Amino acid sequence: MNKKLTLSCLLLFVLSFTFLLQSKSIKNHVVKTTCLQKSLAERIDSVLTIMTLEEKVGQLNQYSSNWTTGPVSPEANKLQDIKDGKVGSMLNVKGAEKTRAIQKIALQSRMKIPLLFGLDVIHGYKTTFPIPLAEACSWDLAAMELTARIAATEAAAAGVHWTFAPMVDIARDPRWGRVMEGAGEDTYLGCAIAKARVKGFQGGQLGKTDAVMACAKHFAAYGAAIGGRDYNSVDMSERTLFEVYLPPFKAAVDAGAATFMNSFNDVNGVPATGNPHLQRDILKGKWGFNGFVVSDWGSIVEMQTHGFAKSLKESAFIAINAGNDMDMESRAYTKNLATLVTEGKVSITVVDEAVKRILLKKFELGLFDDPYKFCNEKRETQAFQNPQHRIIAKEMAQKSIVLLKNQNSILPLNKQQKVALIGPLAKSKIDMLGFWNVEWDDNSDVVSQYEGLELKIGKNNLLYAKGCEVNDSSEIGFAEAITIAKQADVVLLSMGETRDISGEARSRANIHFPGVQEKLIKAIVATGKPVVMLINAGRPLVFNWAADHVSAILYTWWLGSEAGNAIADVLYGDYNPSAKLTMSFPQSEGQIPVYYNHFNTGRPQLNSHEQYASGYKDASSLPKFPFGFGLSYTSFEYSDLKLSSNTMKADGKIDVSFTLKNSGKIKGEEVVQLYLKDEVASLVRPIKELKGFEKVMLQAGESKEIKFTIDKEKLSFFNNKLEWLAESGKFQLMIGASSDDLKLKSSFELID
Repeated sequence: MNKKLTLSCLLLFVLSFTFLLQSKSIKNHVVKTTCLQKSLAERIDSVLTIMTLEEKVGQLNQYSSNWTTGPVSPEANKLQDIKDGKVGSMLNVKGAEKTRAIQKIALQSRMKIPLLFGLDVIHGYKTTFPIPLAEACSWDLAAMELTARIAATEAAAAGVHWTFAPMVDIARDPRWGRVMEGAGEDTYLGCAIAKARVKGFQGGQLGKTDAVMACAKHFAAYGAAIGGRDYNSVDMSERTLFEVYLPPFKAAVDAGAATFMNSFNDVNGVPATGNPHLQRDILKGKWGFNGFVVSDWGSIVEMQTHGFAKSLKESAFIAINAGNDMDMESRAYTKNLATLVTEGKVSITVVDEAVKRILLKKFELGLFDDPYKFCNEKRETQAFQNPQHRIIAKEMAQKSIVLLKNQNSILPLNKQQKVALIGPLAKSKIDMLGFWNVEWDDNSDVVSQYEGLELKIGKNNLLYAKGCEVNDSSEIGFAEAITIAKQADVVLLSMGETRDISGEARSRANIHFPGVQEKLIKAIVATGKPVVMLINAGRPLVFNWAADHVSAILYTWWLGSEAGNAIADVLYGDYNPSAKLTMSFPQSEGQIPVYYNHFNTGRPQLNSHEQYASGYKDASSLPKFPFGFGLSYTSFEYSDLKLSSNTMKADGKIDVSFTLKNSGKIKGEEVVQLYLKDEVASLVRPIKELKGFEKVMLQAGESKEIKFTIDKEKLSFFNNKLEWLAESGKFQLMIGASSDDLKLKSSFELID
């Protein structure tokens, strides 16, 4: 064979082989493209049709990890259950390495359906932000969305797909320890914050590697537990449920929340976990929610303790039919659901619907295409080391501090003053993180109050004494504290609660300072030194004596990783406090519940001397600090209120404007608040309702025109038929700095 012929044959062979490779590649590309072009419903159905009943039940089962060498269970080997396709989700697994390892086991199952990893990322993941109630006091929706965004970025990089937040329960009782997880007592503000937090966690869309699924909880009315006792019953009218407690959940649905968690409580005698009215009629029916519902921890099995189910099998029957899709740690579904289906007691279509909802979210997250997409150790390290996250944490902490008192403008301090920092929480790091922080072995990066002050003013002007513990009876440290106080120009008292005093299962009948803290406060005030009190807490506390006798009060809540730096910045005027309360602070536990938007009565107490009026004979009916209250180092003037019209038709609107001026000497932010009152209606209406707010930054001497719009939506309410409507009549309009500091007033009429 000649050389030329040999080369021709070789070329022909290469071209033929290349064509075959390209043909195969094209074919694979066509198949892949066709698969991607299938609708999500088709993809879900294609999985569902080849699943066994046991595998379907497995998707509805969630276990918690107690990871050591691997998750184990007293009842069964969880790793084996995962491998056998009997688990759809794990909670309390964190870290890219661990989530990847467990996901790898899930992919050894017959169907190779990836797991969902859930975690209580309540106010931060590696970077801890202020507790949600503190953040709510910022009234800064963009800032709250941003902290949720950062928490999602860090958590998602560590393999977490799903956070059990935000809690959107309206809470009017500070005895309930879980008030720290929410936005406070107001429905309008609660709706706005619910939307911001859902958007923050979920980002632009599910499936991006910097987003996690949000979970609106606890559905529903958990915040109204009788007596403020966690897990207790809720008894209320359907109208109150729809008007006060459900709207933030509806706002979460509208914002695209991927999941809901039901609540431990019963609502009017029916446990929420087994409540078809809540889960099927309202959530999945009326609101069109397309995500899935997970039970709270063990709440399915607890229906037996409620006296609502006689066995675990009956609990499973009730829960699945009521619309509870996933079982968190009750083992009710995995033990009973297949049997209930084969016995004909539960329809397979009910099970399929629940499974479809869960598979939908797994597809939307992109887990079927890449089960390990969120388990990225490099991205995890980068997220944890991002310095911008700590900057945002400090800014959010600054925005969350409420200035409650500033007698004789003692604040801000100056750096030449010798300061005595006294109190049981002054050097604590762990307590700055608050309840429901993600647990880490090392909290050395948390900035204590002492460290923040030391960095701000140095050691030479900073003295310290602990004084007492948070919650015991020993006064042995008083003498040292008094001696230190006498050496200082000003005393900072760091008082309040440790992080485990407020939170889940932390209801308290007594919400005064624990232990001998009030005795220490009195002893320090008796020295005659000016006293600034820092109150660390997860709930509104009662501290009347201190409120009346110390010079200044900053409510610092639990502020997270950058607590000490943020507090020091506020104390020394590097940040002008702007936060305002989102819960009313009672004067005594006997007033509870106390909230601003209550109904009037036929005999309202207009002054303390009225005999036959709706009030107490031994105490005021007013809160110590009202909803919306918070001071600044500057002052603001409200003027020139204008309404575009004094009448409004149902399809119209009224434009409202006024002038806000910073009349002080430094720049500052004011949260301006708009309230409305329906004067006469077919049902008694609240004395005022928040219907608008704006946070405004002004330089010293600067003025700005602020505008609001009143429309039918702001005037509507649920009547006795649960119809959402606005009735014609006269409305009062009030604008001011808090619910009881209303600077501008007018009125208008809604006409037919």
